Amino acid sequence: MTIKVGDEAPDFNFTHKNGSPASLKSLRQQKAVVLYFYPKDETPGCTAQACSFRDAYEDFVQVGAEVIGVSSDETSSHESFATRHRLPFTLISDADGSLRKSYGVPRSFMGLLPGRVTYVIDRQGIVQHVFNSQLQATKHITEAMNVLKRLSAT
Repeated sequence: MTIKVGDEAPDFNFTHKNGSPASLKSLRQQKAVVLYFYPKDETPGCTAQACSFRDAYEDFVQVGAEVIGVSSDETSSHESFATRHRLPFTLISDADGSLRKSYGVPRSFMGLLPGRVTYVIDRQGIVQHVFNSQLQATKHITEAMNVLKRLSAT
């Protein structure tokens, strides 16, 4: 099952960067969520994408959104990646692939790499935008911000 625009975003539990437990449902009741799936910590495209989200993070906060990154890397890898690149947002370890599967994130490059897909989820839990591009890693930030600005204007 692939999640598309207009679908309700599947809920999930996670641990915030600060160590507190949370769920998508509890977070989205406070703000919109930009949920981005990426292949692997410390790879060139994924690092560029994460750093672009970092550089625009305050803009996301100003339009009432939180950014969450997801990959299959272990929590320790995420901690190192976030520290090294000063990432202010939460990274979730999806080691068993269950979160990726619940969103229907496809694999790319003949099934060799986990996909790179970004979802913009509104406060009601509805997916407002899906952007799927393995090669245009930094365009995920622009796409998400454009949607959030449109949503905040209504």
